[in-house]
Amino acid sequence: MTQTPWWHPDRHADRRPALLARNRIQAAIRGWLEGEGFTEVDPAALAISPGNEAHLHAFATDAIGNDGVARRMYLHTSPEFAMKKLLAAGETRIAAFAHVWRNRESGPRHSPEFTMLEWYRAQEDYAVLMDDTAAMLRLACQAARTTLLRHGDADCDPFQPYERLSVAEAFARHAGIDLLATIRPDGTTDRDALAAQATGVGIGLAGDDSWSDILSRVLVARVEPHLGQGRVTILDRYPAAEAALARTCPDDPREAERFEVYACGVELANGFGELTDPAEQRRRFAAEMDEKQRVYGERYPLDEEFLAALALMPPASGIALGFDRLAMLATAAPRIEDVLWTPPG
Repeated sequence: MTQTPWWHPDRHADRRPALLARNRIQAAIRGWLEGEGFTEVDPAALAISPGNEAHLHAFATDAIGNDGVARRMYLHTSPEFAMKKLLAAGETRIAAFAHVWRNRESGPRHSPEFTMLEWYRAQEDYAVLMDDTAAMLRLACQAARTTLLRHGDADCDPFQPYERLSVAEAFARHAGIDLLATIRPDGTTDRDALAAQATGVGIGLAGDDSWSDILSRVLVARVEPHLGQGRVTILDRYPAAEAALARTCPDDPREAERFEVYACGVELANGFGELTDPAEQRRRFAAEMDEKQRVYGERYPLDEEFLAALALMPPASGIALGFDRLAMLATAAPRIEDVLWTPPG
């Protein structure tokens, strides 16, 4: 049976309460950011490079100049590169509600076009972003006139103190895997060691799975369902191999200053203590693009101006939050399209 389109008056009437709640949530967060001294910025969506993570897929287009010559450009998958250039330019606290585009992503929690709330603090520790996010989740509930975030049968009380645990702790607790034992002292990974542990606890693998692929399988199957149940979970200290844009932890180079925020088993935000070493960033991007070439047969160009800007960028922390997902959980909407004013298509 064909679903009633979102623009039909009957369906719009059903969707409208959640859409109005979305507006109230956005207004509340904007007010909070202003009170914290953030400047709201509006990054351009067209970019030389859409980002250089192996498993992110962009929408490509051709920008045709006055001379009729086409130049390949992309719709950004995140405003990160542009916002870090603003930090290099001298901004210290910036935030953006940015439309971003990711190809190969569609489903109840994914839209190929969505709104990302991204913000940065110069000269501040990345743990501050955890408290920022916790405050925003509480604001979202208040604006939506509820006390809980909900998704399916799960709920999460953002007014309770959040749980913070490392990825290694989460793998030990929920999957019975010693993750750090599969990472060498220099941060490189041992695929066979992780594969042996994963198969030992019943995780099915493909023959060409990389260490990163295996980690993702375990995370999705055994770890994520336990996160953000009852209260918010901060999943901290990702393996350095899974944090191409983050600083390594000063006490253990196997881990990095990267965390993700979960509620009701749903990932809401991804934060970093930002890497500012241009040479190291170039090396990591090259490795990511080599992996993209291996898996998907393509690679994206590097943004040379971004790499140059890193040399001027101050120490900083930054985070990206899926704003539509937050609105979805605050309104208990079953699908992300229920909180998009005009879903793509």
